[in-house]
Amino acid sequence: MLKKNEINVVREKLNKSIAEKEDYSKIYKLSVELDKLIADYYIKQS
Repeated sequence: MLKKNEINVVREKLNKSIAEKEDYSKIYKLSVELDKLIADYYIKQS
């Protein structure tokens, strides 16, 4: 359950960064972090 919460927190940060048109490097970093969390979550589910 902790991973789902962590995924949601990072997703919210990413969405906020995109909406506020923050620096591309910050958006990219959050996107990569989110992808990793999602991948880890699905690996542990299988």
